[in-house]
Amino acid sequence: MYVEQLYTGCLSEAAYYIESEGEAAIIDPLRDIDAYLQLAAKRNASIKYIFETHFHADFVSGHIDLSQATGAPIIYGPGTVAGFKPYVAKDQEFFTLGKLQIQVLHTPGHTLESTCYLLKDASGKDYAIFTGDTLFVGDVGRPDLAQQGTELTVSDLAGMLYDSLQQKIMPLANNVIVYPAHGPGSNCGKNLGPETHSTIGDQKQHNYALQPQSKEAFINAVTEGLGTPPLYFPINARINKEGYTNLDTIIEQGLQPLSVAAFKEKQAETDAIMLDTRPGPMFTVGFVPGSIFIGLEGRFAEWAGSLLPFDQPILLITEAGQEKETLIRLARVGFDKIIGYLEGGFEAWQQAGETIDMIIDVEADELAMDLPFDENLVVVDVRKEVEFADGHVKDAINLPLASLTDPGNLADFHDTHNLYIHCAAGYRSVIAASLIKRQGIHNLRNVVGGWARIKEETKIPTEKTAEILN
Repeated sequence: MYVEQLYTGCLSEAAYYIESEGEAAIIDPLRDIDAYLQLAAKRNASIKYIFETHFHADFVSGHIDLSQATGAPIIYGPGTVAGFKPYVAKDQEFFTLGKLQIQVLHTPGHTLESTCYLLKDASGKDYAIFTGDTLFVGDVGRPDLAQQGTELTVSDLAGMLYDSLQQKIMPLANNVIVYPAHGPGSNCGKNLGPETHSTIGDQKQHNYALQPQSKEAFINAVTEGLGTPPLYFPINARINKEGYTNLDTIIEQGLQPLSVAAFKEKQAETDAIMLDTRPGPMFTVGFVPGSIFIGLEGRFAEWAGSLLPFDQPILLITEAGQEKETLIRLARVGFDKIIGYLEGGFEAWQQAGETIDMIIDVEADELAMDLPFDENLVVVDVRKEVEFADGHVKDAINLPLASLTDPGNLADFHDTHNLYIHCAAGYRSVIAASLIKRQGIHNLRNVVGGWARIKEETKIPTEKTAEILN
């Protein structure tokens, strides 16, 4: 028996490779399937099954492309209805993989079709359970993503999740390994733990959702404090359910090098978004006017999905050699309309003598010096509400980054304002500055290092928002 977790940190996503006697199964694959094909080839195995725990909302799965490449069936849990032809398994059904058995455990709650897969070793003993978004390390899947189009409420789904955990998960032995679909940073739960796998026993002891409690108490605990899910979640769920264009086609379409003149012409013809994925410090010192920054070094795909329109073409500005990587990461969250990239990158734009824009970077000590004397200075904190509540500059305005897609949120800013923008460490603030500049507001500065640096400056007054924390 061989089990490997293939973890993608920028998406907090875990896929799994299981193998026995030359037969392999893949659970919850990403859209770019080469890693699974290469691993199977390296181990002289053939992929027999593709298991999906549910219709994922936070990424586009590779189930269809992987099935086409291998001939393996796509297996979903009970109640699945899709735009392609999956094998819809029955609750408690078994699948044989070499000397192993994989048992289907239908666990509705996160979604109606949510299913866990229990792996039994050659002796028939429970070895590991692949829990998808039903059970995470320290958390459970949020129950507010699947009620659209049904008469079910969030509380109804939370109640289903309680029953699933009590009936299917809690009876398992303490030494059974828990392999979830996500790790820390995922928006599919409220507060996932730092580890990417655990055991049933550890979760019974430490996971708040598995503590002895009534169904009513569980529903209250699971639904309390749920933030708004990212806007791209329903789009990705629909893509996974209905099907999608082959990734190779997307790459071929997007890997079109464009001269500066051709880049400008195509942008004018299509009204394409110009997306700059270089590191933040490179972007702020010079960029194509009107371009949006989302750097590959951060949670790129997540912020792209949250901030960019899916129905508008995209033109790329990247570091040399990062064009294909950028395309793949965008495709992972459903962007299929990439129509080319700026050949030679931003340097080619500069060398052509084109107009450039920039963002002024300032250190926290400069903010400390300016704050008492500039009556037009406005501190704009683009962290999440809960981060802001835990500590912020006194009188700062909280505009979470995801809210900046609505130009109305910037209506109160005027040319006389001097905006000092910051986040936690500096990644989100550069994204925010690029979005604000696109709205014609240019009198702004980016506070390098964000709140991490600001809170160290004793001359900057700070406060907490107790009512939100409580």
